[in-house]
Amino acid sequence: MTQTEVASPPRSEAKELSVGKPIDRVDGTAKTTGTARFSAEYPYPDLAHAALVHATVARGRITAIDTADASAVEGVLAVLTHENAPALKPALSPSPLNLSSMVSGTSLDYLNTDEVHWNGQPVAVVVAETLDAARHAALLVRVTYDQLPATVDFAAEEKNATPVKGDLISPGEEKKGDAEAALAAAPVSVDLRFTTPPYHHNAIEPHATTAAWDGDRLTVHDATQSIDWVRKHLALRFGVPVAGVRVIAPYVGGGFGGKGSVWAGTILAAMAARVTGRPVRMVLTRESIYHTVGGRTPSAQRVALGADADGRMTALIHTSVSRIGRIGGRPEPVTAASGHLYDAATILLQQNIVELDLLPNTFMRAPGESIGTFALEAAVDELAGELGLDPIELRMRNEPAKNPLDGKDFSNRMLREAYALGAEKFGWSRRTPQPGSMRDGRWLVGMGVASAYHPPVQLNANITVRLSVDGTVVVRCGFQEMGMGGATVQGQIAADALGVPLASVKVEYGDSELPIAPMAGGATQTASVATALLAACDKLKRSMLALARRSGESPLRGQRLDRLEARDGGLYQIGKPGVGEKYTDILGRAGRPSVDAAVGSDTGLGAVAGQVRFMTKFLRDRRRWVKAATGAHFCEVRVDPDTGEVRVSRWVGSFDVGTVINPKTASSQLRGGIVMGIGMAMSEQTLIDPRTGRIMNPSLSEYHVPVHADVPPIEIHYLNEPDPTMPLGLRGLGEVGITGVAAALANAVHHATGRRVRDLPITLDKLL
Repeated sequence: MTQTEVASPPRSEAKELSVGKPIDRVDGTAKTTGTARFSAEYPYPDLAHAALVHATVARGRITAIDTADASAVEGVLAVLTHENAPALKPALSPSPLNLSSMVSGTSLDYLNTDEVHWNGQPVAVVVAETLDAARHAALLVRVTYDQLPATVDFAAEEKNATPVKGDLISPGEEKKGDAEAALAAAPVSVDLRFTTPPYHHNAIEPHATTAAWDGDRLTVHDATQSIDWVRKHLALRFGVPVAGVRVIAPYVGGGFGGKGSVWAGTILAAMAARVTGRPVRMVLTRESIYHTVGGRTPSAQRVALGADADGRMTALIHTSVSRIGRIGGRPEPVTAASGHLYDAATILLQQNIVELDLLPNTFMRAPGESIGTFALEAAVDELAGELGLDPIELRMRNEPAKNPLDGKDFSNRMLREAYALGAEKFGWSRRTPQPGSMRDGRWLVGMGVASAYHPPVQLNANITVRLSVDGTVVVRCGFQEMGMGGATVQGQIAADALGVPLASVKVEYGDSELPIAPMAGGATQTASVATALLAACDKLKRSMLALARRSGESPLRGQRLDRLEARDGGLYQIGKPGVGEKYTDILGRAGRPSVDAAVGSDTGLGAVAGQVRFMTKFLRDRRRWVKAATGAHFCEVRVDPDTGEVRVSRWVGSFDVGTVINPKTASSQLRGGIVMGIGMAMSEQTLIDPRTGRIMNPSLSEYHVPVHADVPPIEIHYLNEPDPTMPLGLRGLGEVGITGVAAALANAVHHATGRRVRDLPITLDKLL
């Protein structure tokens, strides 16, 4: 059994709250009993099914496509190719000034061209009465190509990488002083190369879309973590008003970033439905997911560290090469964390990219930071060895008081305290420093540590809240729920803000007809929605005060105050707990069944104003301070000296993530990130044929994710100290759990065996 430290409410909070309690997820019963309905489970009359045909070359032109045999299969309704598919409108060029423009997985106009841009690109769609018929007929489509030279070998192209041009989201080069000169002069230094392979998401729910047209109105049930942006993208591509597209996704079976963009399956399901005049469902096979949904980029990284004899860093250099596709993808911020974690006297960070004829990369849990912290934190461990220092001591000697690159303040940073708590819980003091010096019977035992780091972002969210005379509260916001407990924590926040029991709060979400919310990704959603929710609750309470003042019988009449505090199911004057009135009495006396409050607007000037507010806050925050979720990973491994088998035997994670709204859901998120990081370090890799660009292991039988036997007991601990710059003091924590995990594991393996693995994954052959 895993163990979890339950977070207490912040010390400043005296009253009994829902926030801070380990409350079960409100959708838990629906999911465990099977009543939760996912995107491939919505019934439609005359529902048809679709399957993809994939290109078998990396680059070229289609010279012929024979669909006769496929069309002859009983039940086949249509075979769509570039020769008969309706035209799509082009996707917008990605721009941080319009975040929805960044949702397109590729810039390809699917089935609108005879060009092939990657091995696996959809070149036809078969629509049939049954799924079996569609998939069988898809195997019968014959495509011939004029094959063109393709560049698909990342390792071979690394030397041709070019520097990334920075933008508002991801910087290019960052520097402080002359790091190369400082490295050359350092009494102690390491200069190391690390590589990570491509990775793919493997969510429990496959990518699936059910699409139905009614004239020019489109309804889509989609496994997406970006409801609003999917709606806007589909409206653009099919040339219909945004208001005419509805995207429904109340339950999503995991995403990890792979469901954050719009991919071929979603667009082609909607296209097939429009062509056939029937509702169409497309459930991608695992192989189709690998061929049409981008994964994490591979990387080659250099980390060079210089230090004086006391372990003070004099130089920190971190450079990277990653890849994008020729028709999409963004550079991953591989070096991002390295500018914030250590107080080095000089710093040089540089990201480089190569463009390949492969499916573009996309978001994958903590994009950039997860693979970047592997290299950085493993290099710090090696420097500690060169200095003869304990790895934690080296980190503490270089823990910055201000942001190392530019001297900005941290909004709140307690990484020292996280290390102290984690070391105590883990028993770090029992570690002997010499590699190979600890044993348990025949097993070599190793202990490793690494820092976790991920910055939160707040985006705009629109929301409505209704408080009714019967004591119920309805919160409406179109955010996404992928299993992380979003509806639960927003319900907890609303309950406390309005002074009602959690059981009285209903949260409606997962539908584009609700007020819009940002995508679930980048550790943004909880804080973004909470900001709007708290503002809406304040507006509602001001409305209640206005109602009370108009009543001659209210004890609040004539009181000099401009807002109310909700407490114990009633509304009370701030500073005078004895002067107050139950909200049910206020509504009843006013003859009002309910009162509503809204924040934000989805259309017109309100939407423009929201974008302006976002950009203003984003730029202001960037100028004022640096904020991030941080933590310390402690890993224990056992290694068989004869076979090289590695078993992760214990894990402790200690985190500074601000206020913990719900320790149960938060621990689940962080534990899941650690499990994903274990897979990244030990077994996962997407194998791409360097000659053809074909993915060679597009299935869960050959792409090895961690199974239950690979996962040790994982303890999660929190400092639970509020960040004063964030709503309720919370920071996003969905991404930070995976950062640093691969390094902690690699460091533990080195401590156990004396062998340093710098090229992931850590497989048997690298330890023998």
